[in-house]
Amino acid sequence: MILTDREIKNSLVSGLIEIIPLPAADAYSSTSVDLKLGPIIRVFKQHTVGLTAAIDPTVPGYSVVKLIENETEAIDISTSGYVLPGKTLILGWTREAIALHERGRVAARVEGKSSLARIGLAVHVTAPTIHAGFKAPSIQLEIVNHGPLPIRLSQGMPICQLIFEQTLGMPDKAYQGQFLGQTPT
Repeated sequence: MILTDREIKNSLVSGLIEIIPLPAADAYSSTSVDLKLGPIIRVFKQHTVGLTAAIDPTVPGYSVVKLIENETEAIDISTSGYVLPGKTLILGWTREAIALHERGRVAARVEGKSSLARIGLAVHVTAPTIHAGFKAPSIQLEIVNHGPLPIRLSQGMPICQLIFEQTLGMPDKAYQGQFLGQTPT
């Protein structure tokens, strides 16, 4: 069951869901709430022409977190924004901190905004789920410009929306995955 704007606001008031800072009134639609882009993105480093390398997630000791740390560069876009070329993937984070308390029996999906999707911008590759019990200072986004034209990204722009869903029962354990507490640096 998807929560309506009224139920999202009630869950925020009761503390079952936390979004900090609280979204402005115009961030709500009938069944979602918009989140804004934070000031830090991570851009993948360019490799030397002729160099062939491949990511192999099956290698013992592989860590996507370490790969991102080593193969991307953090860029502060707070002053001038960032022009995302077509056919390019970067990582970004929401400005808002999120907590979905397991007692609230709520999970969420991060989804793109149709106004951005229509110009080619996607905010997740295949990872929309925000699990019950998730708590982090931001939500990491896999931002891709699928379009042919560059798109300017700016800190504070509405970048995605959260759709909250009530779970059937409480989970035995809250989310404890590798992205718990994720930060942009």
